[in-house]
Amino acid sequence: MADWKKIDEITKVWIKEAGERIRTALTNTLEISSKSNANDLVTNVDRDTEKFFINKIRETFPNHRILGEEGGGDEIEDANGIIWVIDPIDGTMNFVHTQRNFAISIGIFEDGVGKLGYIYDVSRDELFSAQKGEGAFLNGNRLENLQETSIETAIVGVNPFWLTENKRIDYHLLHKLVKDARGTRSIGSAALEMASVAAGWFDAYIALRLSPWDFGGGWVIVEELGGKVTRLDGKPLSILEKSSLLVAKPGVHEVIVNKYLKEFVEQKI
Repeated sequence: MADWKKIDEITKVWIKEAGERIRTALTNTLEISSKSNANDLVTNVDRDTEKFFINKIRETFPNHRILGEEGGGDEIEDANGIIWVIDPIDGTMNFVHTQRNFAISIGIFEDGVGKLGYIYDVSRDELFSAQKGEGAFLNGNRLENLQETSIETAIVGVNPFWLTENKRIDYHLLHKLVKDARGTRSIGSAALEMASVAAGWFDAYIALRLSPWDFGGGWVIVEELGGKVTRLDGKPLSILEKSSLLVAKPGVHEVIVNKYLKEFVEQKI
């Protein structure tokens, strides 16, 4: 049986060490390239940070598997056992352009169930963490459980791109939601937008094309606080596949699914 307290303590040490390495790397010139398109950026720091975590995990927990954004982990075809889902830098465009609003995101799952979650805002030195059944914390201070609220008082995180014509969703579905909500925001990092829901700064977050490493850490944290994390159609997520994403406080989640997105149909992305 896994010693989750020990794994939690070790992971926090690694995250802080990785964060310091990233801050040091920012004093040097970044090596920037693109992946799927010109706006899908990756840097030497992304790759070095993922390699840092992989080496630590392999050395300390050789039986654990790793799903990493930059491809340095394992080929994951099932959710059996313990799997680390790692995004070494979530918000790479922010990292490149502003050197803020980016995060390390780690979710640790056992047989598909989230056990530990971490989101580390490197530039602000803010670490969100959670252990299933033990609460969620910001820099060691316990976060309060999320309370129900209404759409009319809600701040919703959403990328403005999804409010324009696109191939993944009928953008008209989100127009009424945006009009009815108190306001909308976009940070440019899925992890930090999920952390904002956990902290109560946002009431919901919507995204259309995310990978497990984008939402793995936040999934554990938000659900530990009583929030809901699903696909846009309200169906469960999986660490094995890409997905749309709806993260919200209780009450708000149900209203968004049933009132605003009832016509949404999940597409393979």
